[in-house]
Amino acid sequence: MCVFFERECEGRGKKMKRREEVRIGVYVCHCGMNIAATVDVEEVADFASKLPNVVVSRAYRYMCSEPGQEMIKKDIRELRLNRIVVASCSPRMHEQTFRRVCEEAGVNPYCYEQANIREQCSWVHTARKDATEKAKALVRAAVERVAALEPLSRRKVRVVPRALVVGGGVAGIYAALELANKGIETILVEKSPSIGGHMAQLDKTFPTLDCSACILTPKMVEVSRHPRIKLLTYSEIEGVEGFIGNFKVRVRKKARFVDEKKCRSCGLCSEACRLRDRIPSEFEAGLGKRSAIYIPFPQAVPSVYVIDADNCLMLTKGKCGKRPKCVEVCPTDAIDFSQKDEIIEFSVGTIIVATGFDLYDPSLDEKYGYKYDEVITSLEFERMMNASGPTGGKIIVNGREPKRVVFISCVGSRSEERPYCSRICCMYIMKQAHLIKEKIPDAHVTVLYTDVRAYGKGYEEFYRRVRAEGVNYVRRELDERIEVEKRGEGVIVSAVCEGEEREFPADLVVLATAVVPRCDAEEISRILKIPRGSEGFFLEAHPKLRPVDTAIDGIFVAGCCQSPKDIQDSVAQAVGAAIRASVPILRGYVEVEPTVAFVNEHICVGCGTCVSVCPFGAVSVEHSEASEATMARAVVATKAKASELRERKGVAVVNEVLCKGCGSCAAACPSGAISVLHFNERQLIAQIDALSA
Repeated sequence: MCVFFERECEGRGKKMKRREEVRIGVYVCHCGMNIAATVDVEEVADFASKLPNVVVSRAYRYMCSEPGQEMIKKDIRELRLNRIVVASCSPRMHEQTFRRVCEEAGVNPYCYEQANIREQCSWVHTARKDATEKAKALVRAAVERVAALEPLSRRKVRVVPRALVVGGGVAGIYAALELANKGIETILVEKSPSIGGHMAQLDKTFPTLDCSACILTPKMVEVSRHPRIKLLTYSEIEGVEGFIGNFKVRVRKKARFVDEKKCRSCGLCSEACRLRDRIPSEFEAGLGKRSAIYIPFPQAVPSVYVIDADNCLMLTKGKCGKRPKCVEVCPTDAIDFSQKDEIIEFSVGTIIVATGFDLYDPSLDEKYGYKYDEVITSLEFERMMNASGPTGGKIIVNGREPKRVVFISCVGSRSEERPYCSRICCMYIMKQAHLIKEKIPDAHVTVLYTDVRAYGKGYEEFYRRVRAEGVNYVRRELDERIEVEKRGEGVIVSAVCEGEEREFPADLVVLATAVVPRCDAEEISRILKIPRGSEGFFLEAHPKLRPVDTAIDGIFVAGCCQSPKDIQDSVAQAVGAAIRASVPILRGYVEVEPTVAFVNEHICVGCGTCVSVCPFGAVSVEHSEASEATMARAVVATKAKASELRERKGVAVVNEVLCKGCGSCAAACPSGAISVLHFNERQLIAQIDALSA
């Protein structure tokens, strides 16, 4: 028996509906030997040809290839197909590919169904007969479902021609510049008083040993001077609402207590501060001191001083002598203790998250001996080596140059709690070991490593260079005991190396601490509604096909907030994210997927269950009387039913741009008032019945 479906068409000046016969084409892919090695593809194609409404069924080696796609188009034109089934790989891989094929040939792209007979069949079975039978069942289910599908159309939404970049490290800087250079107005929000991030703290970069500041500072200045970039430092994202094309953002710009327009960065206020050089400097990783009014580092952008509200005597105690000295010495009257936090609201079309990373705190694990003066972190060592650092670039421990230096790799990573590799540690150990040999040629440098992962361009060559310079690499067992103890004027590192326990005396121990998610990652995740992976980093939509996208359309990720990576990869990902974020803005609109939740307002009782379960905030309850149009559509209802509608407090409404069609609302709705277009009950039951037949 043939199945018919209703289709809207133009006729006599008005829209009409006509019935069309369902004509299905089935295409079974060999996928080389990925599928054909386990599944009898020809037998599956022959089986499909006998199913109801199937006009043609073919098997081909690579359906995603150009000849495979042309085969489908040719059959659509010649056999008048209006439904297509491709039995191949996961829909996540090629569903969009075949939807485009259908659209180009004149078939509604939502009248396409993909049967996954690779990941769900051939790759998980070894028995050819059983795998073939399962493939047949999956194809039969796809055919039954596609016969019940209805044509849908995408909707266009205008895009606000402005982008937001959250985070001012190297990834955020490059993302903002890439967007701005494309002519897009860009707002860069940074939590710290200056942009630059961790890269600004580094001395040299591996493997070329270029000066980090020499690379970064010009880009920082370019950001501050770019006419299309608005820089908001010392600011935090407090709220984001809306959807791709129209995100409404709320930012708290914290009070600096220094007028940015008046400050000339002369530094007289910092020198006069009563707490001068008493507060540990965050930029110097705690090795140096700063005043309560300070500029983070000499090349800071913007070059404006800021008052530390947690330590300033005037702000914590209400007075600082008879009169604050910073006020007395400031030649431009830039100090303003009356400043308040400012809330700034604006709309953007797309968002890039580049919030960076934190480093593992080794004090959480006593075995590394971080409490001893001789034990420091890799970042502290960076500041110690830097010519503008607290020691003027001299490596000094306990008042003298260390002659025995031990590096310990994988501190905090590749553990049960953090099983991932931090990627950069092996390389910055090499860089720092090289710099020690350069500054202290007679130093004995030992690297206690677990594995050496020199994966990038020029990295292996750099590793060989460091070994040739006399750096001693000793492999330690990752899961075995390692301990740092104080002994005499130095420390002893005890570790299991190649099956035996060894001791390494040291004047200095440098801990290669792991890259970990930022402390505010959970809060950012909540505000932006973007998911995080098991390690705590922001989760990309697909690791291979959509590596910079997130689950929320219009929000992209770049840099180490997505996963540990070096500067090169952070910059590359930032540029990629900027390009992805620029596409909707430059096009001027976005197309919204029609596979969204649909509310039958005649059944909805406005209970709000759907609102509570929606993970995307796409559903709301409109608390208003039912409209006259609603009453008119309820002609089949009794007068009592119409009266009930008038008394109803509200009806669920779906924001189609925010909705992702996940179905949580449909599953939770106690009255069955919500369904998901393209996944309604009739379509799903047809598929289930076919599988259980």
